[in-house]
Amino acid sequence: MYKDQDLDLQRQLPSNEQALTQDLELNTLFDAMALDDEFLFDVARKAVLSSLDDLDTIRYRQNILKDCLKNPSIIREIYQIPIESIENKHKHWFGIFSNYPSGILYGSREMLQMFVGLLRKLRNITDEHADKFESEGFSTFFAMIKKELDDGYFARVQKHLSELKFRNGVLISATLGRGNEGTDYILRKPQGKNRDWMKRVFAHRSLVYTFTIHPRDEAGARAVAELKDAGINLVANALAQSADHIDSFLNMLRIELAFYIGCINLSEQLAQMGKPVSFPLPVAPDERRHSYHGLYDVCLALTMKQKVVGNEGIADNKDLVIVTGANQGGKSTYLRSIGLAQLMMQSGMFVPAESFSANVCTGIFTHYKRKEDASMKSGKLDEELSRMSMVVDFITPNSLMLFNESFSATNEREGSEIARQITSALLERHIKVFYVTHQYEFAHRFHEKKMENAIFLRAERKADGGRTYKVVEGEPLQTSYGKDLYRKVFETND
Repeated sequence: MYKDQDLDLQRQLPSNEQALTQDLELNTLFDAMALDDEFLFDVARKAVLSSLDDLDTIRYRQNILKDCLKNPSIIREIYQIPIESIENKHKHWFGIFSNYPSGILYGSREMLQMFVGLLRKLRNITDEHADKFESEGFSTFFAMIKKELDDGYFARVQKHLSELKFRNGVLISATLGRGNEGTDYILRKPQGKNRDWMKRVFAHRSLVYTFTIHPRDEAGARAVAELKDAGINLVANALAQSADHIDSFLNMLRIELAFYIGCINLSEQLAQMGKPVSFPLPVAPDERRHSYHGLYDVCLALTMKQKVVGNEGIADNKDLVIVTGANQGGKSTYLRSIGLAQLMMQSGMFVPAESFSANVCTGIFTHYKRKEDASMKSGKLDEELSRMSMVVDFITPNSLMLFNESFSATNEREGSEIARQITSALLERHIKVFYVTHQYEFAHRFHEKKMENAIFLRAERKADGGRTYKVVEGEPLQTSYGKDLYRKVFETND
């Protein structure tokens, strides 16, 4: 996910993550990526909401994702390795959490033996498929696997695991402390059996005293077990740390790949519906770029399970985009498609469009109209202003601000003035604003200024009142064609 750090699932999300999730219907996107997998859902949520503002990291992820989309079966095969590790740990109680060194040693040894098998699978995948990947991320990953998990590594690990079974007993040294109690217990490596036979015969032998515990001597057996535990304690802890190290590697592999698995899942669902996706072209935050072709609301497509209308537009060098027009003409859907594409681009994903290019934003904020406060603690306008105040506390220059019918809870004159002052203040702070509104006075006052950095769009309406659900360039009109809805609901053909 990053060149020089791991993805941190404990990282704090933006303060407005709840508003973004609600206004852009992000849970629909996360559900499609997760396919009922809670872990994939959580990773997708953290990755998308923790959007990036670094161009290099965005491009780095895009290249990795391109590799993933070209080799989905291989990525899923790699992802199954940490999944298999988790399943094995759940099926078998290895005793690694035992309080006794002998239990820790046994559990760690068994866990490492299981890990060796999984690491061999990873090495085999690397040998067979590494040449199919071109991105920097996967090239570095596979090079690391080849270097660290070579044949010598597996031979050494297998040898150590075999020796740690202590089939010929345990050789321990100790010194006598106060009261002739043993101290400084150290596990010793037994003399090798491969020495020359003459050296073994004529080698100097130290004087050795032995004794045998009676099979029914339980106290003696416990005493010997305690001596053994004292001797193997350091080795048991070292082995447990080795097992934890490999376990952490596999867990991180699962986290890092989960995001890309989610992207593959989403891509396959959109492909089944015949909806296009493309990799966007991000530019620096201080530029003003916003051009798109065939841009659609991915969450609407996922909900309807069919094709939805896309939009084309160029808003390069623009700080303000005001969208007006007919009721139920696709304005809110268009606004949501803008926010979703921006979030997906800044998380390193593809976007739901045939082509898309935009400047990276330092933050993405929404302000949508809400239902009346059921508790009656405040009026609707008070609630809208309160939410706007929270946005102001966190928004920074080069952010993206999406308004949907904001400040329409009062009369048009007052609401338009509030909207005008807030929008003007945001533009002065070099914040890009998309504003969907029915307030003609607000939109018209900005249109009168003939601002070079503003563009005006309108929900398209046919002469007969039909909606194309496209948003096209057009000046604000005084009507939102409410009569069309009236006729649709109340008039009937006799």
